[in-house]
Amino acid sequence: MEAGWGSVAGTHLETPDPHYREGAVRLQTGPGFFRQDSRPSRDLSVLLAARQASQTQRPLRWLDLMAGCGIRGLRWGLEALPGASPDLELWSNDADSDRSALLKLNLQPLHQVSGLSLKFSCRPAEHLLRQAYLDQTLFDLIDLDAFGCPNHLLQSALAVLRFDGLLVLASTDGRSPTGHDRLAAMRHFAAAARAHPASWEIALRLQLAVLAREAWQLGRGLQPIACFSDGRTFRLAVSLRQRLSNEEEDQLGLLARCERCGDQTVQPLLKLSGWRTCLCADGQGRWAVTGPLWIGPLQDPEVLGQLLTIAASQPVSLSSAGCRLLQRLQGDRGLPVCCWSTAELASRLRLVGPPAVEALVQSLVNAGHLACPSAVMNGQLRSDAPMAELLQQCLDLVVGDP
Repeated sequence: MEAGWGSVAGTHLETPDPHYREGAVRLQTGPGFFRQDSRPSRDLSVLLAARQASQTQRPLRWLDLMAGCGIRGLRWGLEALPGASPDLELWSNDADSDRSALLKLNLQPLHQVSGLSLKFSCRPAEHLLRQAYLDQTLFDLIDLDAFGCPNHLLQSALAVLRFDGLLVLASTDGRSPTGHDRLAAMRHFAAAARAHPASWEIALRLQLAVLAREAWQLGRGLQPIACFSDGRTFRLAVSLRQRLSNEEEDQLGLLARCERCGDQTVQPLLKLSGWRTCLCADGQGRWAVTGPLWIGPLQDPEVLGQLLTIAASQPVSLSSAGCRLLQRLQGDRGLPVCCWSTAELASRLRLVGPPAVEALVQSLVNAGHLACPSAVMNGQLRSDAPMAELLQQCLDLVVGDP
């Protein structure tokens, strides 16, 4: 287990600070699991809550499903409600009854917030969600910060999420969606998962595919808002729509990569046909296919821009790391799907080192292609350029035009 570690003026303390400070809150983290460096994801959750509260006049209901020490709920109540906020019913739940006293202690300041009512519970997440469905209790925001794979909870969570409601999801299941446990990927995602240089992004797209299928079974649509990872935890924020958008089903597809030459291609499931020949000169290459996965956008730059605007008026809610994250995500919508590692391109060319990502992106744009740095993994870019041109542009940048 990991306790919160305090800092004063940027100085790392040697002992846990029982009164950890973050944003506008001060609380005790207790002996349970807590990661201080997950603050950017909590910042995102707070800003999404603030945006929702600023855009509606009706009462809201937010659920922190796996509350831990209660830091998300506390920050929601103290940072996300504007002056003329709608009434808010905030549910804070953690299945560990031993944390109940700490949770109630930390959330005491919320009793002083006008128009806010608190509900505490210590129930398994699925029990709470299913009872909420039976009671027709719907939530506008659900934060599901799971250990391992959260897929067994998704249908229950989406079933109690209002139209245009927000689901903020975390998963620590890294092995199966990154191709390191293919049997588990079949069980958890009903998909083939292959090792890939852009493994973090593949994991996010596999998770989005599961979310989309669950939403579609309910007759709802799905809009990704932000998707990112540190390689240990995979995080997504999505909006549930009342109905599917036009051609939303086209966002489910397959991604193929040849391990031998590194070439990639993608196809939507609805238009699936034979795979083209890869770049292998002797025609002996073999596609390794991953999916079904989400081949649509990963981010909503407009919403992310709104979050940055909100943060400008309440800077305490956004850390410098959180600001860098949102700005990075805003610059990469997540399309085109194919991501390329500059280190791999340079290695295949037997170059001493790779070109700068920004230089290669600009070179590809100048040549008329779509290209941008990947916001999900450093040292990678996404582009619709064929691999042969990627290699040539990379070579030209490193050794110069012939």
